[in-house]
Amino acid sequence: MPIRIPQFSYALFLSVAFLGCQSSNQAKHEWAVYGGNHAGTRYSDLRQIDTSNVTQLQPVWTYHTNDADTAHHSQIQCNPLVIDGILYGATPQLKIFALDASTGKQLWVFDPLEKKNSNAGFFIMNNIRGLAYWSNKNDKRILFTAGSYLHCLDAITGKLIPDFGNNGKVDLHEGFSRDVSKLYITSTSPGVVHKNLLIIGSRVDEGPEAAPGDIRAFDILTGKNVWTFHTIPHPGEEGYDTWEDSVAYKHIGGANSWSGLTLDKEREVVFAATGSASYDFYGGMRKGANLFADCVLALDANTGKRKWHFQQIHHDLWDKDLPAPPTLITVTHNGKKIPAVAQATKTGYVWLLDRETGNPLFEVKEDSVPAISSLAGEKVFPTQPRPVKPKPFVRQLFEDSDVNRFLPKAEQDSVLAQLKTLGHNHMFLPPDEKGTIIMPGFDGGAEWGGQAYDETTGLFYVNANEVPWLLKMLPKKQTKSSVETNLQAAKRLYTTHCVACHGAQLAGGGNYPSIANVETKYTNQSFNELLMGGRRMMPSFAQLKKEEREALASFILKQEKNQQQPYKGPAPETDPYLQLPYVGNGYVKFVSPGGAPAINPPWGTLSAINLNTGDIAWQIPLGEDPELKKQGIISGTENYGGPVVTAGGLVFIAATADSKFRAFNKLTGKLLWETDLPACGFATPAIYEMNKKQYIVIACGGGKLNKGSGDAYVAFALP
Repeated sequence: MPIRIPQFSYALFLSVAFLGCQSSNQAKHEWAVYGGNHAGTRYSDLRQIDTSNVTQLQPVWTYHTNDADTAHHSQIQCNPLVIDGILYGATPQLKIFALDASTGKQLWVFDPLEKKNSNAGFFIMNNIRGLAYWSNKNDKRILFTAGSYLHCLDAITGKLIPDFGNNGKVDLHEGFSRDVSKLYITSTSPGVVHKNLLIIGSRVDEGPEAAPGDIRAFDILTGKNVWTFHTIPHPGEEGYDTWEDSVAYKHIGGANSWSGLTLDKEREVVFAATGSASYDFYGGMRKGANLFADCVLALDANTGKRKWHFQQIHHDLWDKDLPAPPTLITVTHNGKKIPAVAQATKTGYVWLLDRETGNPLFEVKEDSVPAISSLAGEKVFPTQPRPVKPKPFVRQLFEDSDVNRFLPKAEQDSVLAQLKTLGHNHMFLPPDEKGTIIMPGFDGGAEWGGQAYDETTGLFYVNANEVPWLLKMLPKKQTKSSVETNLQAAKRLYTTHCVACHGAQLAGGGNYPSIANVETKYTNQSFNELLMGGRRMMPSFAQLKKEEREALASFILKQEKNQQQPYKGPAPETDPYLQLPYVGNGYVKFVSPGGAPAINPPWGTLSAINLNTGDIAWQIPLGEDPELKKQGIISGTENYGGPVVTAGGLVFIAATADSKFRAFNKLTGKLLWETDLPACGFATPAIYEMNKKQYIVIACGGGKLNKGSGDAYVAFALP
């Protein structure tokens, strides 16, 4: 149980902590921004813990949030902040807390759901990967998104600041050029603070009915929207002519910056990485290159005006979102120090761009790609860019020889037979009804944990996944009958809203669970509450009418009697523009009949790339499969959460499915230390100093990859 500080002691602590009694040296060694600093380098110049003593690390405090949802695989993905001796983080149920960073003792907790009632509207259970902090003398604020609301808290008391927005909250649905009130909008990443502005992206639905991915700046004092950048350009805006349909901006969503942003404070430029336009796997209604989807963007932080962009995928049909914020670095290139932007990708490329112009520092080829689609109405873009350097840090194809050699012979033969029926000879094969291998998979390559950079060595550290996924396009059947049963209506609704994640057979895949037998877990009431509120990766479906939710319940909960009843809900009112002829089969990993990865290991890696030269300095498998470890094989595992690098010569990373926390020699990749965590640390660590002692803390929330959920933050230090 967390230890609560009595009121008088709490007040005394705050009076010390917030009146500037921390030394200037300690302030230098805070973790005051998501990713460690505005540049997103995840670098600490602390060196108390180094290669000679890291083996002595031990846990010094553990904080339990006591709100893990083990039945529904809750997670903690938060990279906490440490400011003025206080650690700020988030719990599995989206509570925000403050701790004494040296002891882990709880100071306050804010629960965004505490005052929720039946009239409060729906609330989305998103993940919170980080927080934003702003201060002006004694006015100190924490900003974060829970559900569809941007919240602003007093960092001293943990209470909402009533002058911000509507009693401390801003509804992220507001301020768009079209009505998005019924669409899914939240934010998993915290955005960046520039002067009195919070600049933030969003997470939106993955399906056709997605909200626009506008990047917006909000006044931190009032909550008012100060500027908006349209990632899907409107008439007269740069990039509008890259959409062949002149009205696409009125209908298409996505192209959102969901992974976070970074800030060049000196130049007053904010950098964003955007995702694909919706719908992810079919683009017949969004022909063209589709700016500013799949772009690195440089925007004037004061106005939101575009300074430059670089598009890494044209007309994305493979969900190749840029998975992490751009990293702002300085490299030595052709003998000169150059401010640059490094962007790791799901495809396994690292783009190195001039920070002033957006021009690539290494040569880029515009390669011809398979451009003939078998899907009606699709128009594949004929070329895709490829950097000559650095070389890809993951495999980009699944060859016949890549079948997992550790499988039983019968399973190897089964995988190979299936592989021969699927398209797999090019990373950019157009999706089709027969099926194609997505390699690297939908979760990368690089993923949302972000990358670390050490300017003293020029080394860029990126952890990655190397697991193939399988995409098949399913023709959508249109219901012609004027009178539907609940079952017919439910299948129509399921195809529209659910199949893209849970699959045609309800079997799920990847990070999306099977719902084939949920009738054993849900009643009508709890299923309705799930639809209304959503949960983490699942958006809320509060826009559905009661009769629509009841029809879905009859199908998913296998209520045969109710399935045969006449459907009494509303007829479909979906935007005709988005009535697509195809939908994907869901997020399905390509695995053996026994459920093992179909491809040879490594299934997860950690790479160090020298960005001064463009060469890979070292690469190792990251994580261990227990059965293969018995054979002396270090296989790597899928991993989520990023690395941090220190002046003490170390790279720290958790992230793996084996619940380990590890430290590597940053120059060689040699494993120097590892320890077991109470649950998988699917998050990025934070490093800080308190009272001349160096700490490293990691959130242990588990939940992904069918791993058990946890509720702990664990801090390590030397004895």
